[in-house]
Order: sequence, then structure tokens, then C-alpha cells
Amino acid sequence: MDRAVRPPLWRDIRVLGLAAQIFAVGAVVFILYILWFNLTNNMARQGITTSFDFLNNPGGVNVADNPISRNASATRFILVGIKNTFALAVAGIPILTIVGVLVGVARLSTNWLVNRFAAFYVESLRNIPPLLVILIAFFAVILPLPPARDPATPFGAFVISNLRISVPWLESSEPSYFWIVLGAVVLAVGVWIWRTRVNERTGQRHHRVLWSVGVVAVIAIIAYFLLSRPVTISLPVADGSSVSGGLSGLGGFFAVMLALSLYTASHVAEIVRGSIQAVPKGQSEAANALALSGFQRLRHVILPQAMRSALPPIINQYLNYVKNTSLAIAVGFAEVTSIVFQLIGNGNPATQLILILMGAYLLFSLTISLLINILNRRLQLVTR
Repeated sequence: MDRAVRPPLWRDIRVLGLAAQIFAVGAVVFILYILWFNLTNNMARQGITTSFDFLNNPGGVNVADNPISRNASATRFILVGIKNTFALAVAGIPILTIVGVLVGVARLSTNWLVNRFAAFYVESLRNIPPLLVILIAFFAVILPLPPARDPATPFGAFVISNLRISVPWLESSEPSYFWIVLGAVVLAVGVWIWRTRVNERTGQRHHRVLWSVGVVAVIAIIAYFLLSRPVTISLPVADGSSVSGGLSGLGGFFAVMLALSLYTASHVAEIVRGSIQAVPKGQSEAANALALSGFQRLRHVILPQAMRSALPPIINQYLNYVKNTSLAIAVGFAEVTSIVFQLIGNGNPATQLILILMGAYLLFSLTISLLINILNRRLQLVTR
């Protein structure tokens, strides 16, 4: 058999592909070098430093409802902004996911009223700029609440005003208790994995939720009594315009979280609707043949398959939600973009602060993508 003759280098597709990649990388490096060269030279010409030493200087920023001093370093103010952005993400992503899935399923409901209401919700919100949604939530929902000097106190357990909203919270006299509970949660994850493998190996029902919740509950209850009841419920108490006890959040926080959660949920709903419609109809017919109820059909047959294709675009909506939190500056909530802009306004170098801001959002995006992609890979294996 004749040996295959390799084509000349200028016609070899592998060589051409490698050369194209080297050229592309070189072009990117060259462009970045030109940009950096122009930036540093222009900054030097205007007497602007390229160092980050200013991060140790006093920031001079006012952060509402935060005890941090104006003389604190710029680094501390940036960390406060990152923490506030993180709080918006942690509170909003679960809400937008639940609302988005429910509305997406409702879009396919055979009930005319439910179907039309879901369609009105989606078509109304997703066609409005998110900044406008935030302003509507702030001026139409938060500001009409009672003033801070005379807040509403429903059931004696909440303090609600247009400045802040306070709810009951847990208060511990023994910090080790929360570490014990955290350890119980880690153990519960292991139990969840174990029960899943038992189900895959033997076919027995896994009861993962019952086992995992039971582990956390048993450990938490035992530690609670062994440590002489270290946890109590702290109720918020209004004292003039201030509130002590409980867990408080500024009205701007709730306005941004509510607005962006509902806005992003409208996009998630369309993703879920399309993913459900992409599931072959034979799957629903098979579920009906097994006499599964409508909820069982969704829970065990349709949604697990639909989420395989829905999860990647939903990740993009999570990232959009986090990036849209920068619009909180419109209602005066001190997330990381607002604080960075205030630091720039106080005379700190804009270039370095913008780079830090870009790095913060990049960190949020990469972390969310990593966590959800791990879940996505797991979902692909389970439903394969």
C-alpha cells in the first residue's frame, strides 16, 4: 500500500490553522501593547500615577446605613461595595429563578387566564429598560411606604418604612454553633451524593431531600441543646428613625432586587417555555400513558429534560442580573459601581479604579459560571 503523501506546508491545513492562531495571538498582544503604551504615556504626560498606592488613602465616601468611617481606606469602601453587590446576587438569583420557571410553565398552561397573565407579564417587563423598572419599583413601591419616623410594624415582628425594611433574624451567643450547622450542611451534601448512588446502583428510591434535611436538623437540634440554646430570634424594634435588632435592608436594596429579579425572570420564563416546547411530544404522551399527574409529568419527565437545554442560556441571564446591579446607582444604593464612581469623583485615579471594577464583575461572572456549569454537567449526566 502506498504511503500517503503529505501536502506542502503552505497547503497543510494543520500548519495553516496553527499559523492563523499564532497570528491572531500576536495581533491581540500587539493591540494590547499599543493601548497600554498610549495609556501610560498619556497618564505620565498629565502627571497621573499608574500605581495603586491610593487604595490605602482615606476614601471619603458616604455609605448609607453603614458604620464605616469616611476616613477608612479606599480598599475598605470597595469591599463594602462588593459585599452589597454580592448581597443583591444572593438574594435575587433564587427569586428570579423560581419566578422565571413558574411563569415559563404558566405560559404553556391550558388555563386561558393563567396563560394570558403569564404572557402579559413577560411581554410587559422584558420590553422595558431595566433602569426604568428599577425607578418604578423605587418610586411606586418603596417611597409610598410609611416614613422612617413613623414606620409600620405588622404583627410586631417587622419594621417597614421607605428608608429601610427590617425582619426577624437569628442571633447567636455562641459563634461555634453556626460552624457546626455549616459542617452539618457539608455532611448533608455527602449524604445526598450517597443516596443518589444507592438509587443508581440498586434502583431503590433515594429520598435525598429527607435524608439531607434530616441530617442537618438532627445535628442542629442536638448542638442547640448541648450548647445551652445559643440561638435566639431577634425582633426588630423601632426607636425613632432608627431600628435595633433583626435584619435590616435599605429601601434602595429591595427596590433594585425586586425590579431586577422580576425583569430578569421575564427572560428566564421565555427560555424555560422554549426549552419545554423543545422536549419531544412523545415524552408527554409516555408520561400520560403511565397515568402520571400534570405535576408529576413536569417534575419527573419534562422539566429535567428541558433544563438540559435551558440552563446554559439561564446562566447568561444570571450574569446579566449581576451586571445590571450597577444601575442601583440611580436610587442611591452603594453597590460596587456607585462606590467606585464616588472614589473617582474624590480625585482618585480613574484608570486603576475602572480596572478594579472590571475585575470585580469578572470575578462575579466567572464564579457564577463555574458553579452553574458544575450543576449543568451533573444534570447532563443524570438525564442522559
